[in-house]
Amino acid sequence: MPFDREALRRRLDELERQIQDPEFWSDQERAAKVSAEHARLRHKLAELDQLEQDLAELAELEPLAADDPQLARELAEQRRKIGARLAALAEERLFAGRYDRGDAVVTVNAGAGGTDAQDWAEMVLRMLMRWAERRGFRVELTELSPGEEAGIKSTTFIVHGDNAYGLISAERGVHRLVRISPFDSQKRRHTAFAGVEVAPLVEEVTDVEIDPEDLQIDTYRASGAGGQHVNKTDSAVRITHKPTGIVVQCQNERSQSANKETALKILKARLLELEERKRQEELRRERGEAQDVNFGSQIRSYVLHPYRMVKDHRTGVEIGDVERVLDGDLDELIRAELARRAGERGLTTVGG
Repeated sequence: MPFDREALRRRLDELERQIQDPEFWSDQERAAKVSAEHARLRHKLAELDQLEQDLAELAELEPLAADDPQLARELAEQRRKIGARLAALAEERLFAGRYDRGDAVVTVNAGAGGTDAQDWAEMVLRMLMRWAERRGFRVELTELSPGEEAGIKSTTFIVHGDNAYGLISAERGVHRLVRISPFDSQKRRHTAFAGVEVAPLVEEVTDVEIDPEDLQIDTYRASGAGGQHVNKTDSAVRITHKPTGIVVQCQNERSQSANKETALKILKARLLELEERKRQEELRRERGEAQDVNFGSQIRSYVLHPYRMVKDHRTGVEIGDVERVLDGDLDELIRAELARRAGERGLTTVGG
């Protein structure tokens, strides 16, 4: 269990011994990783200790609330806050995957629906980025291909933070929008699709080998806002992995070499996700289970006309406040999907 405090303290002691080693800072990269894990564990232990203390204080005050309406209201608010903290901690129990606790590479592609799909892809990008920022993650936009009239054709961004991949992997799949098209002069209802791909970003990928002969590397001029912001050199990089057809691009770095390095990281992440998907499909075949088509599946519908509703087709969760969801409030939907996955694996779910 992730919240075994004795195990956390033993790991913290081990990290502290490493930090006290006189040679610790000789390897800056390793030192940074150890220091980050040390800080994260210290924060987690402090959080658990504080939560235990708050629960004890709440239990002591509960008997007094029966005769004090003001205190009863205050305790109700404290219970709500503690409940939210417990739910966030319980959420971490759902991360059983090898890469769940690390960073993620997210790609959004416009699907069928023309200009509406490109506009919808941009809305999905905004929704996911706002969700990530609300969670306190750092978001790094690496590539964006604008649409001809509006929206975007595709984009890729990296989400940095604890459990980023485990969380945002719940958004992998096809997102469907139904609305009165703002691009239709006759104000007819249109359906548009956007696909979301999510891959784990790991520093050292040992499971994936790339033959340089399998790569087609092209450079091009990065698109910009116009005027002085337009990149005057061919610094953007596009890499095509010929055996799989996977294409990745990066244009946000200042130099061609930096863009190439980032693009290669993204490619490795995408190939790693492909291998993980193949392994999962093989396991399902061995167990005789129906295969999950992942990216090809329609996971969620966002209906703006003739009624207003967001429905997740995997979990059955429905939310009437569409604007709240589109503004990045995805936690209810994501937690429900993580709980569904945990149920498939026989794990305890949030609130279970």
